[in-house]
Amino acid sequence: MEVSRLGRIPILDVSPHLSEAGWDAKAFVGEVVPFEATSFLEGHNALGVALHLKAPDGSSTRYPMAEIAPGTDRWGCQSQLSVTGLHTFTIEAYSDDYATWLHDAEVKIPLGLDVELMFLIGSELFVRASKEASRTAVSRKKLATVAKKLADATLATPVRLAHASSPELEREFVIAPISSAETFTPKFALRVERRLAAVGNWYEFFPRSEGAVQAADGSWTSGTFRTSAKRLPAVAKMGFTVLYVPPIHPIGVTGRKGPNNTLTPGPHDPGSPWAIGSAAGGHDAIHPELGTLADFAYFVKKARALGIELALDLALQASPDHPWVTEHPEFFTTLPDGTIAFAENPPKKYQDIYPVNFDNDPEAVQAEVLRIVRHWIAAGVNIFRVDNPHTKPVNFWEWLIATVNKEFPDVIFLAEAFTRPAMMQTLAKAGFQQSYTYFTWRNTAGELAEFLTSLATETADFLRPNLFVTTPDILPTYLQFGGRPAAKVRAALAATVSPTWGIYSGFELGECVARAGAEEHIDSEKFEFRPRDWAAAEKSGTSLSGYLQMLNEIRAAHPALGQLRNLCLHRSENDAILVYSKHLAAEFTPTGESDTLIVVVNTDPHAAHETRIHLDLSKLGLAHGDDFEVTDLITGATWQWGAQNYVRLDPFIEPVHILHVTGVTRG
Repeated sequence: MEVSRLGRIPILDVSPHLSEAGWDAKAFVGEVVPFEATSFLEGHNALGVALHLKAPDGSSTRYPMAEIAPGTDRWGCQSQLSVTGLHTFTIEAYSDDYATWLHDAEVKIPLGLDVELMFLIGSELFVRASKEASRTAVSRKKLATVAKKLADATLATPVRLAHASSPELEREFVIAPISSAETFTPKFALRVERRLAAVGNWYEFFPRSEGAVQAADGSWTSGTFRTSAKRLPAVAKMGFTVLYVPPIHPIGVTGRKGPNNTLTPGPHDPGSPWAIGSAAGGHDAIHPELGTLADFAYFVKKARALGIELALDLALQASPDHPWVTEHPEFFTTLPDGTIAFAENPPKKYQDIYPVNFDNDPEAVQAEVLRIVRHWIAAGVNIFRVDNPHTKPVNFWEWLIATVNKEFPDVIFLAEAFTRPAMMQTLAKAGFQQSYTYFTWRNTAGELAEFLTSLATETADFLRPNLFVTTPDILPTYLQFGGRPAAKVRAALAATVSPTWGIYSGFELGECVARAGAEEHIDSEKFEFRPRDWAAAEKSGTSLSGYLQMLNEIRAAHPALGQLRNLCLHRSENDAILVYSKHLAAEFTPTGESDTLIVVVNTDPHAAHETRIHLDLSKLGLAHGDDFEVTDLITGATWQWGAQNYVRLDPFIEPVHILHVTGVTRG
């Protein structure tokens, strides 16, 4: 007979856990993490299951686990994590001898079956427990007293049994059970990172456009770090906590692209920031028109003073003019005709960019990239938005992120990878703290329901979604033809679904040119200066900045929105209406009061829709039959709600309800 892989009691399907050896599940400071396992015991004895969670300082806490749904054998509990570092945990399963005896005693003794035998068994259990050194002296004395009462046949039967079945004893045995057949899983790892690794509001702008001025002859004076710093207070006012800037390095001249990625640049066209490198330097240099390293330090300092961290683009590619081309030709792929291969994504061609070859001399590439990352960390950058990581080897990113995070645990890497699911998920497992997703292309209520469920359940142990509404590249059809209602819908969805979301500047101005069959911005800022008249938009009332500010204020005020795993879908009778909730129990909130929000979205930006929605009250921390008050955090309107409710959403008035649950009336 083969040796069993199981312990005395089976414990299976533990989560959070990644099946691939060596990769850790992820969490963040403040996250409420569900720990689960499947466990069962033969026969009719009562089973107990517990989590043993060890913090990075070595301290351990035991959490009793409860069966999630009777008859499923799935056990779970939740813990809110408060410190960064590598946590470990094990799951314990045991035969709950006290619960087994109490159940049998409460059935048999009132029927007069095996009365003295049941009391004898119970007395021996309490004697055993009273001798356990792990219990306090007070507890041991109390348990010894109960053992004597159970053995005392002069006492009335109900009195003897009552001594062993008090709520106080039951609470003690949940924490420190009388048990046998204790079985433990191996250790599982859970890496907890700082809160900004998972919770933040991102805003993207091009520093060269902020303060750019065009002369009468068509020439430009570029914006600088000093001029773009003037935009920071407005970004902070809207509630954004991370500012992402595209590459700030010198831009090559050879193969430079003109407007809309054309091959015919004019004399004043600035080129794509992603065509990195010129005679002025490479990835460790700053474009001279933006300023100096001292100017960059000024920019970073101004941002931090406003509560904003800077995210810098890390694009591992080079223009034909990059110093690497002459200093490290082995970094590139040389074709049979002697030329260096430029980047392609057929049918697109990027003649201004050479991709890096990671196989010719991987050690040299690793050393150079690590040097560059350390350089910018020293300059005040702790967040890197990585351009197209899916076009580089995954094991390179695994090495780089682990190496950097060992030295700088607070550094965050965001994967900009719109690619196949396996690659996106593996990049996240290999270390990326955040990931772009398919959010842009999930627009109907049905598509969103499937997508959001996957984010909150299937990939939540390792992939943290950063839901960007738009980027300098992507302008989805939904936004092109949906107008202001569509912009509101997408912003509200991103801001309430994920703990991290973001926009690209110009979104608040409604910048959009509709083009059937295209999903890219025309006249993209990637190839042009784009100064914007922010003041005029505010004055005219056309800007969405106030709406974005409101969304971020709602996020700041409601800790339930700072979680991902608590997202729950509810049923709507109209295919255009999406309904979901986020609930955070009182024990996990700063105020000690539960926080519950219900979001109802009309995903059709062109027409009003009405429906009846059906809420699972248990997912809202409520009981069957409860009524409650909801306040719309967008409009201020208040209604009395229950499990079933009528809604009507006109996208030209307000396409979304963000409802805060208050005033519960128990059914």
